[in-house]
Amino acid sequence: MITVVGMGVNAGDLTRRALETLKKADEVILRTALTPSADSIRAEGIAFTALDSLYERSRNFDTLQKNIVKELTVRGADKNICYCVDGAVSEDRAARSLILRGANVVEGVGKAANAAALAGVCGAYLSVSAYELKGCKLTTPLVVYDLDDRELAGDVKLLLAEKFGDECPAFFVTKGVGKKISLYQSDRGDAYDFSTALVVYDVPLLEKKKFDFEDFVEILRRLRAPDGCPWDRAQTHESIRINMIEEAYELVDAIDSGDSEKRCEEEGDVLMQAVFHALIDEEKGEFTLTDMIGGVCEKLVSRHTHVFGTDKAAGADGALSVWDKNKMTEKHQTTFSDAVNDVPQCFPALLRAQKIVKRMSKGGWDFQTPENCKKKFEEEASELKKAVGSGDKQEIAGEFGDVLMVLAHTAYMLGIDAEQSLLDVVKKAAARYNEWEKLVLADGKDVHGLTDEEWNTYYKQAKKNVSSH
Repeated sequence: MITVVGMGVNAGDLTRRALETLKKADEVILRTALTPSADSIRAEGIAFTALDSLYERSRNFDTLQKNIVKELTVRGADKNICYCVDGAVSEDRAARSLILRGANVVEGVGKAANAAALAGVCGAYLSVSAYELKGCKLTTPLVVYDLDDRELAGDVKLLLAEKFGDECPAFFVTKGVGKKISLYQSDRGDAYDFSTALVVYDVPLLEKKKFDFEDFVEILRRLRAPDGCPWDRAQTHESIRINMIEEAYELVDAIDSGDSEKRCEEEGDVLMQAVFHALIDEEKGEFTLTDMIGGVCEKLVSRHTHVFGTDKAAGADGALSVWDKNKMTEKHQTTFSDAVNDVPQCFPALLRAQKIVKRMSKGGWDFQTPENCKKKFEEEASELKKAVGSGDKQEIAGEFGDVLMVLAHTAYMLGIDAEQSLLDVVKKAAARYNEWEKLVLADGKDVHGLTDEEWNTYYKQAKKNVSSH
């Protein structure tokens, strides 16, 4: 039988219960005999062996833990042994593995608790081993223990600085003595050993240099609070509806510009709009921000069954097919018409057209070949010409819409984004017009007084100049 005993941090931390347990054991084994807490056992004259040699034989921290568990499991197979760890039992990964296998526990003073007390941190805090820090959801106050190597301390500093900022106030503890530092100084200590720990203090919101998502939500909640901003408090879904559209377009513009700084700003603005709407719903009791985030997480998992499930997908097209199949199932869409009718009414006309064309094509409504598209376009163009001859504005508008719809079908068949294609041409046309007008005015002429020949001459020159840029 194995009992795991926490020896505490300093000499004298060993509890009476731990001492009694050690005296009854057939064998006492220390994770390491190089810490001050081991002196408590020496002072009692209790014989023990230490596993310090395993450190030398283990390739890394993970291997060390596996080797310790293996060693103890063998030794504890036919006798009662005590495995003693410095600090608290809960701070030792090998101990956790042993507990899952049925080991008993006698807890001791934790390294994190000792460091927190020295730093003056009371109440709730997060404690993590330096070796297990990566991948953890970090919050402050934070205590990082097992900071026993300068190189490790450097890695920890970089990780924490990215989250909390270089200047975040901290407390550095080693050999029972601590001092206040800035986070960037945490790898500049004189010595690092089993006792070294780092405490990162919580910082008031308005004093922070780095913010996370929780800070972002807190700021928005503050703006909507009874004593917050009168303008923000007055807003409703309807009053800021257009803001989301504007911010989305500004983000697209930033993407097109290739400016990463602008893109970063606009992405934040879009996120702000989404969270602001969610908080309004939360205040009304409709749903919470957690519900919103949970919903999108569930959607990402349920629609990516080729990643999180058993479906298979070959390439991007295969992945999209899986997504569409799962989406229809999730939305209880039993026909392709259901999918067509689900396209938002508020989309810009061309964007909505290509979305509907895409869904109709998947449902069998397709011209199948570019040649069929050409024939259909010629048919619709002929009907438009006939409508123009009739002079009926309503009929002309209807036939013109048919031509546009055929073009949307053609774009989908050719793998072209119709919306982006038109935007690119509009941008090019505007640039050519700017050049055309500049050329006309440079010759002292009126843009409205040109002959057809002059117009074409300037147009050709403008087209040539813009195309060469």
